[in-house]
Amino acid sequence: MRFALAPVGFNQLSGWFDDRPSPAVAVFLKSCVRFLTQPDKEPLAIATMSADFGRVGDWRPLCTMAQALPPGDDVAARRFFEENFVPMAVSEYGNRLGLFTGYFEIELNGSRRRHGSYQTPIYRKPPDPTSGLHATRAQIEDGALAGRGLELFWVDDPVDAFFLQIQGSGRIRLEDGKSVRVGYDGQNGRPYVPVGRLLIERGLIPRDKLTMASIGAWMKQHLEPGASLRRENPSYVFFREIAGAGPLGAEGAVLTPERSLAVDRTFIALGTPIWVEADERFATAAGVHRLLISQDTGGAIKGPVRGDVFWGTGNAAGIRAGVMNASGRYYLLLPRSIAARLAPGRLPPASAN
Repeated sequence: MRFALAPVGFNQLSGWFDDRPSPAVAVFLKSCVRFLTQPDKEPLAIATMSADFGRVGDWRPLCTMAQALPPGDDVAARRFFEENFVPMAVSEYGNRLGLFTGYFEIELNGSRRRHGSYQTPIYRKPPDPTSGLHATRAQIEDGALAGRGLELFWVDDPVDAFFLQIQGSGRIRLEDGKSVRVGYDGQNGRPYVPVGRLLIERGLIPRDKLTMASIGAWMKQHLEPGASLRRENPSYVFFREIAGAGPLGAEGAVLTPERSLAVDRTFIALGTPIWVEADERFATAAGVHRLLISQDTGGAIKGPVRGDVFWGTGNAAGIRAGVMNASGRYYLLLPRSIAARLAPGRLPPASAN
């Protein structure tokens, strides 16, 4: 079976008693905003086909309980999760190990009009399939969408524009010093091809040296080969301008650094608390052993055991996200009523977690 869940006790989670769970409660409450506005019979996730994550009515009481917890109280937060949730180990064809990477909100220099160094467009989503919605990256760069009024902004660096598409959100610094936020608003339906993998296969960057920074540096040092390399990834992301707080994840909640996780929503319902145990394969940075909430998705996030940790905004977050290439596992924290339906007769008692 490609997707399987197995209940475990909280004492089997590596680092559970070292993490501070109260910040995760605050992030969970952001997801609760969606739960609390929907009818009880609404499925938690219509798009998730791997398992039954229950109805909104299964989650609503937990949101109410979380709202009543004292902010910052780790003892109360830990008790809340241990008494009301069951960790469910996720496996793919029997294998619990998967890939965990990082992403961030990139910052770019841009303008609302094309002039000077601002020559690379950031496009809004075309209104219908006949207007170039499914054109490849190469076709779009060759002008498939030009002249249709779809240009949202113009930025001064095509490499930064490329990484904006990979990250899915960003802030654009305008000429008057103000900043505006842009967020993911769809994709062209073409498969995502990781350019990092191509650089490794061609011997251009060693696997243990591959980071977002090293990919960007290579592209800026090799302008024409870099431009050609980007065109080998046919996937293209469209954006919309976002007013107010951000960045927004696919769930509609404002993402929280180091506590929001992007997942493949084919398998994992958005809004689910997830305990992540991931250790770096190449970098010297510390691994991630903490409780996060699934609040986003992405074109490169595919598979049952696959996660992308949001690290925040700006250069420091970009450095941390860019080096993250970790191997690990995760556990879905599901309400006991849902876990009992998925694994009848196999749950540890709440007091023994």
